[in-house]
Amino acid sequence: MKLSAVIDELVEERGLDRSVLADIISQGIKSAYEKKYPDLVFHTSYDKKSDELTINVQKTVVTSVSDDDSELSARKAKSMGLSVELGQQVFVPFEGKIGRIEILKAKQLIANSIRGIEAAVVFDEFKDKRGSIVHGVVHKCEYGGASIKIDDTMAFLPKSLSIPGLKCIVGYPVRALLKDVLKEPRHDNQLILDMASTEYIKKLFELEIPEVFEKIVEIKDIVRIPGYKTKIVVFSHDSNIDPVGTCVGVGGVRIKPILKELGTEKIDIIAQRDSLEEFVADALKPAEVQRVELSNDEQSATVWVDEDQRSLAIGKMGQNIALASRLTGVNIQIGQGAEKATKDTLSILADEEVLEDL
Repeated sequence: MKLSAVIDELVEERGLDRSVLADIISQGIKSAYEKKYPDLVFHTSYDKKSDELTINVQKTVVTSVSDDDSELSARKAKSMGLSVELGQQVFVPFEGKIGRIEILKAKQLIANSIRGIEAAVVFDEFKDKRGSIVHGVVHKCEYGGASIKIDDTMAFLPKSLSIPGLKCIVGYPVRALLKDVLKEPRHDNQLILDMASTEYIKKLFELEIPEVFEKIVEIKDIVRIPGYKTKIVVFSHDSNIDPVGTCVGVGGVRIKPILKELGTEKIDIIAQRDSLEEFVADALKPAEVQRVELSNDEQSATVWVDEDQRSLAIGKMGQNIALASRLTGVNIQIGQGAEKATKDTLSILADEEVLEDL
């Protein structure tokens, strides 16, 4: 049985070692014979020079053969040039054939073995990259997510770990967090990607901003609603470095590559504050807060904003104020009518002063 053509094709397609492939194919074919002849003992050998795979079967040397498959006459053994004794067991070429069912079984076993070796290669290559940002290209858009090609290896970005609203475009370059590397593929997927976590945002900042990577500027906390907004708290260990300005860059040059990965999602970068009132006010960005009033236990806060800032503070479907509450650990509420009452009071006082002057 010639194997070189099959091996050459698999080497070109899969990039696997020739000797490994030869062993896999030999074992697969041996298993097929064992399925057809379960009572016989087989041995396969592949000669690279002749490109021949030989199927040998174990036979017992006897004077008179009653079973051609398991017995070999002493006369025939002698004619084959074998120096044997009666009762001795020898391996000789098997003359029996296997059918279509056994051949399909062999193909399945060979394919499974190759997949197992490929999975081991992928695991060894990517196991140390788990938790880091990887670069890839969208290969296929599916209902449950997107297949991403990383060099010559396929990875999967599940819809549940994707950014809502971000379009899947074949051929489009992406950067994603390598969330998990499985030893064996699950639903044909071995590398699992993530773009919806706060860890993804953190890794992007480390990748794009040297001061964050070097921990001169430290990321203290991140809260996120994927597809809508991320709020991130930063702190500088160098008094000469502005943590917010460092992350944004001149003209937004540093933050823009990060925003490009997120589609329409926004990022609010907030400096860490010693004052909880100031922290709450900053957390409501992009809204401008006039005043913050904390409860006695500092578990809740009421904030006052101008009417034109109210929608910004609350955000779409209340998401901005929800993120701010999560970030600060304080239940934030917008004061009702407080600013209008203050303005009315100032107006009355002004009118009284005018009357006094008259």
